[in-house]
Order: sequence, then C-alpha cells, then structure tokens
Amino acid sequence: MENPAPRDPALSFPAASFSDCVAQAETAIRDLFEPTPLQRNDYLSAKLGAEIWLKREDLTPVRSYKLRGAFNAMRKRVTPGAAGNAHFVCASAGNHAQGVAYACRHFGARGTIFMPVTTPKQKIDKTKIFGGDAIEIVLTGDYFDQTLAASQTFAAEQDAQFLPPFDSADVIEGQATVGLEILRQLDGAPDLVVLPVGGGGLAAGITRYFAEMAPATQFAFAEPLGGASLQAALQQGAPVALPAVDNFVDGAAVARIGALPFDALRRFSPQDVHLAPEDRICITMLEMLNTEGVVLEPAGALAIDVLGDLGDLAGKRVVCVCSGGNFDFERLPEVKERAQRFAGVKKYFVLRLPQRPGALRDFLELLGPDDDVARFEYLKKSARNFGSILIGIETSAPQNLTTLKARLDHAGFVYRDITNDEILAELLV
Repeated sequence: MENPAPRDPALSFPAASFSDCVAQAETAIRDLFEPTPLQRNDYLSAKLGAEIWLKREDLTPVRSYKLRGAFNAMRKRVTPGAAGNAHFVCASAGNHAQGVAYACRHFGARGTIFMPVTTPKQKIDKTKIFGGDAIEIVLTGDYFDQTLAASQTFAAEQDAQFLPPFDSADVIEGQATVGLEILRQLDGAPDLVVLPVGGGGLAAGITRYFAEMAPATQFAFAEPLGGASLQAALQQGAPVALPAVDNFVDGAAVARIGALPFDALRRFSPQDVHLAPEDRICITMLEMLNTEGVVLEPAGALAIDVLGDLGDLAGKRVVCVCSGGNFDFERLPEVKERAQRFAGVKKYFVLRLPQRPGALRDFLELLGPDDDVARFEYLKKSARNFGSILIGIETSAPQNLTTLKARLDHAGFVYRDITNDEILAELLV
C-alpha cells in the first residue's frame, strides 16, 4: 500500500496550459520508450456489444505507467551536465519504485529507494535490475507508513529530493501523457474512458487533459472494494483516511487519495466510481490470461473488471487503461483459488463424521460426477465419538455445490460451509 507524502504547497499546477505541459512531457518521454499500444480487443468487444480498446500500460519498460510520472518529475529537477549531483528518494513496494529506479539510471542521477522489509524478493530484484548502480535500496519498516516516514526523514537529512508516487503536479503531468497518446492513436475521441484509481495521479492527469482536448468524453473510475479512497473522498467532499485497506490489489491499495489528485477529481460524483471485489478481479485476471494471453497485475485488471457494472455499453467506444502487468506468478495459485470461490465452484466444509467404518464412504457417495475433492484434512484432536474433517470441493458449476448441500441435508450430515468465513477460512484453509 502506498500512502501519500505530506503535500508540498509548492507542488501545484503551473499557470500555463496543462495540455501544453503534457505535450512537452510526452516529447521528452520518447527518449525512454515509444507510445504504448492502444489495441481493440475483439473478445471484450463481442462480449459487451461495444468497441472496447485497451491502453496497454503494462507494456512500458517497467510494465506500468509509473515510469511516466517519475521521469517527468526528474527531468524538471536534473540540471543539464550535473545529473550526477542529483539525489532522489522515494518510498514504494512496487511500481513507483521501479519507475524511479529506471529514471535514475536514465538520467545518471543517484536514487535511494526505501521499501518495506516485507517486500517480496521478486520486486526488490526487479527494482535493482531497473536501477543498476544508480540506486540503493533500503529495506526498513514492517508497514508502508513506517517506510514512508523513514524515507522522508532521510531525504531531509541528505538534502535530497523526495518523489511522491502521485501527490505531485509534475508526476500527474507525466501520467497525463497516457491520455495524449490515446487521443493520437484513436480516430476521434472515445465515448468513455475507464480508469483505475489508487492514489489518483493517473486519473487526475488523464481527466484534466481530456477536459481541455476532448471535453465530451465521459469517465468511469474503478477502485478495489477494499480500498475505495476516491469514492470515500467524493462522498465526504475531501480526502479521508480509510480505517482499513485490503492489500491484495497492491498497485491501488491506497488508504487516502492524494490531495492534488482529488482537486482534479472533485468534479466527479461518487456514482462515477465503481468498486471491484478483490476475488472478482481474480476472475478477470485469469480470463485475460487464458483467453487473450495478457498478463495483468490486480490493479492492471481493475478497469476491465468493472466493465460489466457500467450499464449498457452497446455501440460505444470505450477505452480501458491497463495500468500494470507486474504480476508474480507465485501468486497464481492464490488468484485461481480466489476466482473459484467467487465464481461459486469451490467451497470448503468442516464435516462432522461419526467414528465408525464406512462413514467417510457414505459422504463420498453423495458427490456428483463433476465434484472433485481438492482438500482433505482430518481435524480430530482427541478420542471422541465424532471427528471433524476439513474438505474442499471443486466442481464445474455453482449449482452442483447447491445440490450437494441438499443431499447432505437430506442424509443428515452435520457440516459447516466456511468458504466465506474470514476467520475460520484463514485459520484452516
């Protein structure tokens, strides 16, 4: 989870035309990479009866749009001919860290990147690869707030420049280059753009750019259900800190939307924000991987995931921004598990069985032809007349498990469905 640094009053939008500033940023960023593809997706278009386009920010050199903002902020702070004297600091456990690392190496500037001790090794290694000798990684803090505080203290002590992940005019300006590319690549403005939201930098930049260049285009925002900081801010009329955040969608798990991004987004309504359940996002990730061969991280799948919540899209031209593809395939079993549970084709039961020969066989005979035992664990801890079994069942359709429950009830079995019991499922599964 990446929370914003305290807002620097100097970090405000310049008086010049925002679109002109974005155009300058886009020209400069071509030194790093070509525009990311804007691809019409036939599968989603046929499914929704609309013209669905995917802006593939998962195909930047660091597999996320974060490089744009980091690069733009740095280019304004690096003195030509003296890049080696520039020292940048950031705190991040993911894409922002990789964007800063890549930009530091490009400019030849020094970078110190603070990451939580709990950051997966895969993310640490990738950040090292992108930054090379230009960066140093400091692992500190079990939680991001601790990491952030340490990085800000270090930046002040070293007289280094702190780069926030989203609460910065220069970062927002860099992220807005995504919107410029969309309008250049598409023959005419889209009817609707669907944007993922974490700290709000990407959404703030693109909406502000479109307000100048394509004001008729409408917007929908996608947030994870367990981290809806934009919706909360729009409801309250100001940024508020969420009491708790689900970190599964780590690229968008932000407890408080940035102050500067919110200034750009306050004109929208809470109804413009659509919440994506974390488990449903897993279905979308697997669907894009298996059907389209597109690897998306949870935050990268947000915009696609909420398409079904947007009402009738028939005949509309819709652009979804796929914000990132930094997915660790070690998480794939978890993604599949969560997707199956949400789809209703996998459930976990604690089954109470009498201690007699044939009791387990009686249960197994109730399974249907498409039901498969995916987990089996005997939970009996002492000599009793009854024992408990943790059993996981996978099947091909949700109604099969509904039918199984009816057969269990009719046969008089005592059981408990713990699939959606957060406490028991966490302890036992």
